[in-house]
Amino acid sequence: MEPAPDPERLRLLPELIEHQRVRTTPVKASDFAMPLASPSAGSATAQRLTFDDGTSLFAKLAEQAPPGYLEAEAHGLRWLREANEAVVEPLYADERLLVEPWIEPAEPTRGHAAELGRRLARMHAAGADRFGAPWRGYIGETFMDNGPAGDTWAEWYAAKRIEPYLKPSRDNGALDAADVAAVEALAAKLPDLAGPEEPPARTHGDLWWGNVHWGEDRAWLIDPAAHGGHRETDLANLRLWGGLPMLEAVLAGYAEVSALADGWEERIGLHHLFPLLVHTTLFGRAYRDQLMGTVSHFTKLSY
Repeated sequence: MEPAPDPERLRLLPELIEHQRVRTTPVKASDFAMPLASPSAGSATAQRLTFDDGTSLFAKLAEQAPPGYLEAEAHGLRWLREANEAVVEPLYADERLLVEPWIEPAEPTRGHAAELGRRLARMHAAGADRFGAPWRGYIGETFMDNGPAGDTWAEWYAAKRIEPYLKPSRDNGALDAADVAAVEALAAKLPDLAGPEEPPARTHGDLWWGNVHWGEDRAWLIDPAAHGGHRETDLANLRLWGGLPMLEAVLAGYAEVSALADGWEERIGLHHLFPLLVHTTLFGRAYRDQLMGTVSHFTKLSY
């Protein structure tokens, strides 16, 4: 990681960028040993900031982001970092700029994977006041309602992580009326399917493999959609889109610190409903079959 920047330099960053006193270079997947989560991170572009002395920072610049877009990420990073120092630190944040340390990428190792699991377990155990969060939420380029709902995680998940994405997915043609009805039917059954009730965990909220950045000294967590949620969600999402390298080492490290409830692996698909609905909302029908295949698995219906 680059040396800690001068606080005065951070304060002046918007002006330095505006007057081209610091070089900005778009961050590309080819800059990294592992593919970058997204060179265009939601409504922001990823940039490397390079100063005259050669030191660098990572930045997201958002010229047309919705209100609170980058502040929400900064809130989430700070909140997670209270319980996990391997969450990247937000050094500066305002409406259009989020700045973090520049962390050179490295190859994954089993040691770093196991330590990631241990850190995740301790972060989850730090807990949250409730399901959701006190700040406006975003995931990728779309909204995420962090408000309260119901008394249990299953009720909250149905109300805040499933139902809000059905209408936009129907409106854009990703889902038809029968699909929506099937998802709603599964959501109604969540209290019977979600396993033992647990208190709100301190969750990353968007922990697919692209949001784990492997550095020389550890695996770092980046780009959260942080909120009080179910700890199984983070672990389930590590299997999405091909899965995290050395995931079994991560799970073994997690188990050293905290046991998971029996049958958690059978519930993985329930936690995938939210990211899949986000994708049908954002990208349309391309993700319909994966979503409805998951619904079919739990309802024993054929689509």
